[in-house]
Amino acid sequence: MTTTPTDLAGLLPAGRVITDPSRVASFAHDEAAGAPYALPAAVVQPHDTAEVAAVVAYCAERGVPVVARGAGTGLSGGANAVEGAVVVSFSAMDRVLRIDPDERLAVVQPGVVNEDLRAACAAKGLWYPPDPASAPWSTIGGNVATNAGGLCCVKYGVTRDYVLGLEVVTGRGDVVRLGRRTAKSSAGFELAGLLVGSEGTLGLVTEVTVRLRGERTQEHTVVGYFADLQSAGRAVARAVASGVVPSALELVDRFSLRAVDEWKNMGLTDGGDVLLLARCDAPGAVGAQEADTVLACFEAAGATWSARSGDPAEADALFAARRLVYPALERLGMVLSEDVCVPRSLLPEMLARLEDIAARHGVHIATLAHAGDGNLHPMLVVPRGDERELARCRGVFEEVVDQALALGGTVTGEHGVGLLKMRGLADELGPAVLDLHRGIKRVWDPAGILNPGKVFTT
Repeated sequence: MTTTPTDLAGLLPAGRVITDPSRVASFAHDEAAGAPYALPAAVVQPHDTAEVAAVVAYCAERGVPVVARGAGTGLSGGANAVEGAVVVSFSAMDRVLRIDPDERLAVVQPGVVNEDLRAACAAKGLWYPPDPASAPWSTIGGNVATNAGGLCCVKYGVTRDYVLGLEVVTGRGDVVRLGRRTAKSSAGFELAGLLVGSEGTLGLVTEVTVRLRGERTQEHTVVGYFADLQSAGRAVARAVASGVVPSALELVDRFSLRAVDEWKNMGLTDGGDVLLLARCDAPGAVGAQEADTVLACFEAAGATWSARSGDPAEADALFAARRLVYPALERLGMVLSEDVCVPRSLLPEMLARLEDIAARHGVHIATLAHAGDGNLHPMLVVPRGDERELARCRGVFEEVVDQALALGGTVTGEHGVGLLKMRGLADELGPAVLDLHRGIKRVWDPAGILNPGKVFTT
C-alpha cells in the first residue's frame, strides 16, 4: 500500500509534515558518495515519542517504509530514503532532558548534537567520551544507530559502551524501554546493546540514557613524522606492544595533509609524509611517562622528526587539522570513504596492502586511521559527475574490504553497513549468522518497514 501527505498530516500537528519537493529532497540521502536513494513520499518532524509511535503504527498497517534520520552525516547510505518512504527526522527532538552528576548519566533526545551534549556535560564537570569526527554536527541518535566511535575510543570505547538505556518505537509502533540506570544488572537479554549499531532496522530510538565520566585530566601530546606508511605502522605496533594505552593515536598520510594545507595553509606537510598524533592522559606523572614511552616508540620506528608538544594550543590545532581532512578532500571532488578495522598488530600489513592496491589500480588513496585500535579510513577522491570512475573506485574499495577480512578484520569499525557494506557483511558473518540477524529483525519489525534494503543482503 501507499500513503499520501494528506493522510500523514492528520496524524501530527500542523507544520510537522513536509511535502514540498525541494525541501523533501534535502532529506533523501546522507553523505555516502554514490549510494543510491529515492525521493521519500514525505518527511515528518515529530516532537515526542507519541508522535513517532503514531507514524510508525500507521506505516506498519499500510506497509509503508520508514527511514529514521538524524543529521544526515553518515557515510554508508544508512539514512538514504527508498521509494515511497516516510523519513522521520529527529531534528525537533533535540533536548538534553537531564544530567545527573551523582549517578553520572545524561538523558537526551536523539536529535541532540554530540558536541552540544559534551559541552553541557563539561559545564557540570562531566565528560561524554564518544567523539566521532562529525561530533560538531552528528546527533546522538545517529551515533547510536551506527555505534559511532572517534578519536578517543582507543582507550575509552565506543557509543555502545556508554548507552545505559533506550526508549524505542518498534516496527509495530509499540513503545518499549530497554536497559537500566543502575550500575549493574543481570535481568534479561542486553537488548539496549542490541539496538546500538542496528542502523534503524529494528526500531526508532526516541530517548537515550548515557553513562558519563568525570572531567578529563591534562593530556600530553606526542607528534611524529614518518617517511612512509609502513614506518608509521611499525611505530603504532611498538606503542601498542609497550603496554601504554593512549587516549588517542591518529595517523594522517601526506595526501590528506596536503589537502588540509591547500585549504588552510597550516604547513602540515613540512615535517614529512605521514603524521602520527598521540595523546596520553593518565593522572599525574604517569601521563608524562607514558608520553615519553610513546615518543621512544616513534623514534625507534624511524621517525624523521618527533617530539612531545609543549604548547597545548599547537597540539589542539594539530588534532583540529586531523578533523578537517574529510571536508578538505571534499573540496577536491566526491569523496569515497572506507571504514575497515583490523587487529592492531596487523595495522602495518594492512597499510602495506593499501599501498599495493593503490599502485595496481593507479589511484591515490588518502589514508586516515584511528591507528590505536586498527580502524582505517582510506579515501578516494572522484571527479563529480564521473560515473565510470565512481564505479571503478567502488571496485577498488571492495578489494580493500576483502583484504581487511583476509587479515581477520571487519568491514566497518564505526560508520555502519548501510547500503555500501552489505556484500562485505555477508562475507564477514556467513550465512548462518546472517540468518540469525534476519530472524531478530523479523521479531522487531514484522512488517519489514524499518529501513528496508539496508544492512542485510536478500
